[in-house]
Amino acid sequence: MMTPTSVLTIVENALEVGALVSAPMLLAALATGLVVSLFQAATQINEMTLSFIPKLLVLVAVLIIGGPWMLGIMMDYMERLFTGIPNMIG
Repeated sequence: MMTPTSVLTIVENALEVGALVSAPMLLAALATGLVVSLFQAATQINEMTLSFIPKLLVLVAVLIIGGPWMLGIMMDYMERLFTGIPNMIG
């Protein structure tokens, strides 16, 4: 039976998986932006689009390296969610 507690548990798990999967990409983009900003400050290059290409390349590399792990986390969550449907219905 679906109770408010079970719905909140599902939402909590979904948010946890979302944060866990997006964290490597967000941290990589943050670190890349910081390095590029330090480079721009040191060289006094004020080009707004300079950080776009390095961030894009780092995000692609993170997706290539961490993609299987991210996909595994998401598939595990979806499998647990779908196999728990009969228990939720009653």
